[in-house]
Amino acid sequence: MNSKFTQIHKELTELLPAGLRTFCTTSVHERGERLFATGDKPAHMFFIGTGEVVLERAGAQGGSVVLQRTRHGFVGEASLQSARYHCDAKVIAPSDITQVPIREFRAAMDSDPAFAIRWIGMLSKEVKRLRLQCERLSLNKVQDRLIHLLETEGQQGKFPIGTGLKSLAGELGVTHEALYRCVSDLEKKGALKRDEKNIILLSEPPEVPHAPKQ
Repeated sequence: MNSKFTQIHKELTELLPAGLRTFCTTSVHERGERLFATGDKPAHMFFIGTGEVVLERAGAQGGSVVLQRTRHGFVGEASLQSARYHCDAKVIAPSDITQVPIREFRAAMDSDPAFAIRWIGMLSKEVKRLRLQCERLSLNKVQDRLIHLLETEGQQGKFPIGTGLKSLAGELGVTHEALYRCVSDLEKKGALKRDEKNIILLSEPPEVPHAPKQ
């Protein structure tokens, strides 16, 4: 952790009541740090301003299973009603993260109905996002999953690739080799392009024919 500062993201300023914001602390976290570990007792919720954090749990085969990947917004919201964390939170890219103390958060919810309504509204948006994610993962083709992501979660077709295509592949539930091939093929067809930070779906991409069945 490099430094701490009091400024919080504009989105949090609009969401949290002024009294609660005074208890919040924003810090810069480096790649590899853990925000919390399985079994820890929750004391804070975490808002990712910039960067990338994953929630992961040990898998049956010995590796890690990614449960959630967040580049912006709250991570571990369920901790508000949990006695212990059921997963680990790992920083995988330099991130500025705001800690919101749970005790003060609950007190604000109890005393400020307008804040409670704003919080419910934010959670409703997250539910919609998760439904889109479930719909996306039900698609069979890598190309269809990628285009769905760009169209539903991109800003005007632009989606940040964060720590790279390998990280994005995990979010899409495909191998990074398959995603590399898909992106390269779509670039050649003029359907999308990349810069250093984003994948960009062209506003009027040419028709991309389906590959013939083998």
